[in-house]
Amino acid sequence: MQQRMLERVKKKLIKEREKLLADVNHIRNEELGKSQRDATGELSGYADHMADGGTDTIERQVSLGLMSNEEAMLIKIDRALKRIEDKTYGVCELCKEKISQERLKAVLYATYCIECRSQEESKNNKKV
Repeated sequence: MQQRMLERVKKKLIKEREKLLADVNHIRNEELGKSQRDATGELSGYADHMADGGTDTIERQVSLGLMSNEEAMLIKIDRALKRIEDKTYGVCELCKEKISQERLKAVLYATYCIECRSQEESKNNKKV
């Protein structure tokens, strides 16, 4: 892969990483950093109605899920940045062939070519 293209990919990955970090920090500080009292707006820390408590719990679970997904994306991005440094970016981790430019444009942090990714998904679907 050309050095100029790698630099563009690296910039995109870093930009996406910064955005995800900001999102994770926002969720951590604004959504999950609140005490139960702050989250419910009640003096006792518990909602007056059971449904309100359930809604608060669901909102916190959704926030945790979002944060978890974004943290997983951060790991993928960090690994892609490491592969750029190691000069292995764009090489399939299974078959060691080049990953197509189209795939890398669509998924900047791709670790498998289309064929190997399909094989991995098939294996995972058979396990379920």
